[in-house]
Amino acid sequence: MKSDQQKIKLLIVDDLPENLLALSKIIEQEDRIVYQANSGEAALSLLLEHDFALAILDVMMPGMDGIELAELMRGTERTRNVPIVFVSAAGRELNYAFKGYETGAVDFLYKPLDIAAVKSKVNVFVALCQQRNEVKRQVAELEESRRELRATQVELERSLKMRDDFMSMVAHELRTPLNTLFLETQLRGMQLDKGNMAAFSEENMRKMVARDGRQIQSMIRLINDMVDVSRIRSGKLSIRPAETELSALLSRIVSDLAQRTEAAGGTIELHAPAPVAGVWDEFRVEQIIINLLTNALRYGGSKPVKISLEARDGYAIIVVRDQGVGIAPEDQLRIFAPFERAGTKDVREGLGLGLYIARQLAESHDGTLDVDSAPNQGAAFRLTLPLHGSHA
Repeated sequence: MKSDQQKIKLLIVDDLPENLLALSKIIEQEDRIVYQANSGEAALSLLLEHDFALAILDVMMPGMDGIELAELMRGTERTRNVPIVFVSAAGRELNYAFKGYETGAVDFLYKPLDIAAVKSKVNVFVALCQQRNEVKRQVAELEESRRELRATQVELERSLKMRDDFMSMVAHELRTPLNTLFLETQLRGMQLDKGNMAAFSEENMRKMVARDGRQIQSMIRLINDMVDVSRIRSGKLSIRPAETELSALLSRIVSDLAQRTEAAGGTIELHAPAPVAGVWDEFRVEQIIINLLTNALRYGGSKPVKISLEARDGYAIIVVRDQGVGIAPEDQLRIFAPFERAGTKDVREGLGLGLYIARQLAESHDGTLDVDSAPNQGAAFRLTLPLHGSHA
């Protein structure tokens, strides 16, 4: 059964209640709603409120008659195209027919009404309205399909460009450690060819191994980032929550980053005066913190980086603050998108995936990762994790 919004609306206008009742009984069906008006003024009110497929007007009415009502309808934009059928007394009102057609009538019904003729004519207008509505629906669907197709095309073009940019960045980022390793192997080969075994003393070997390790770690980091992004987008990123104490975890991370911190010419100051325990994936939380600290060292201008931990209102709150160039307001949302970087002319490294992955990991723990920054005032990244989260 059709809803009232789907039903076709018909208007009948007559000053005599018995005529309205009789005509309504003739034309009513389940697929239509019949509105009745006992005057021209009442009809105008309904015409301004509803969209009618047909108006059946009695010619002779006291006050505003059917002809005057039709003239008003044709002079108003909203009702100009409503089909009009006049009801007239044959013989006595034939002179009204000429006037009726001039005001836009499409047909006349003559009293006494022929029930079959009335039903047939009304059915024609109802069918025409249904066809118009169906055409409008199909046009709307076509326009929506066009918009969706265009949006899909734009998204595809963006994805293709992102893929090309991504492959270019990956090639660039991998080239540096690979070139370094290649040059190192060439140099060692030359030393071996010359029989210069002194170049392979214990001290030199340790330096070589350390350099190789750094280059390999760089490549592993890039590959891990790409794998994590793929898992995030496919919904397959694994989170394995367990009892974790954050104060000890932060202390270990800062210690592990000591060599990188020294290489960056900076320091990391940890303020975690009390243990904060909860249920999180320790490996993923560590991944977030390392990313934030690495960024802070990279963009902090060799100034001290501060990391603090506190528990408040059922949440663990970790803040990593640097004293670098800061992040412009227009960049503070963009940097959390994949392949986006807020690099400076002096710092343009990485794939632009770290902060995207970090925020996704935070949200996977029902937490948040946000930034508070201004140009030349450093940046503070705030990680908030529920102490008793509902993550799976």
